[in-house]
Amino acid sequence: MADLTDAKRRIVERLKRVESATAPELAAGFGLTDTAVRQHLEALEALGLVERSASDPVGRGRPPVAWRLTPLATSFFPDRHADLTVELIGSIRDALGEKGLTKVLGTRAKAQEASYSMALPDPETTPLAERIARLAEVRTAEGYLAEAVAEPDGAMLLVEHHCPIADAARSCSGFCQSELELFRRVLGDDVVVERTQHLMAGDQRCAYRIRTADAPSRTLVSVSSSPLAAPLRSAPSR
Repeated sequence: MADLTDAKRRIVERLKRVESATAPELAAGFGLTDTAVRQHLEALEALGLVERSASDPVGRGRPPVAWRLTPLATSFFPDRHADLTVELIGSIRDALGEKGLTKVLGTRAKAQEASYSMALPDPETTPLAERIARLAEVRTAEGYLAEAVAEPDGAMLLVEHHCPIADAARSCSGFCQSELELFRRVLGDDVVVERTQHLMAGDQRCAYRIRTADAPSRTLVSVSSSPLAAPLRSAPSR
């Protein structure tokens, strides 16, 4: 909570411990005035960290306004999802061996393939550019900050500027390999997918050159420095 003042941080922490609280209740606990607490709450509301909720009426008049945290406030508290994922990968490897881990990744890949196949247009009737653009949207929704880039020779680039599973991928290279194979399966039999940049290999991003099977192969030097590469569609982070 480095970006919050001490008073706002304490309010957020208090609301994390209770289901909801009114401004007077918070003020009494912190030794502040109701007005000061309301000002802090309204500032937190503007940041999207708290929201108002209905509370039970007490006597006559309007019921007091209760405040509670929004899901966005979760980001201010410790999150060990990445650590847990790496630990689970290690535990699966220890318990089942590499073959067992590969089987688990295969099961995940099958579920991804089914989901992607439903989200992507029919490869038999849809141009390659449209398929890649839709795949970029799906990947962005999953946190990869992806975009589809058209190359002058008619090939397409799928560029992923962020990897939300980087810690897991460092622990198990099978994630990267299964995703490459996944793209090859869901985009259709008429395409060739080549990984041309790889975050795990020291590049700044992952990039895949995708072309029709009868098009010539070419190695991508740098997505960011190529003046000829024109974005077909950029999918903003959601």
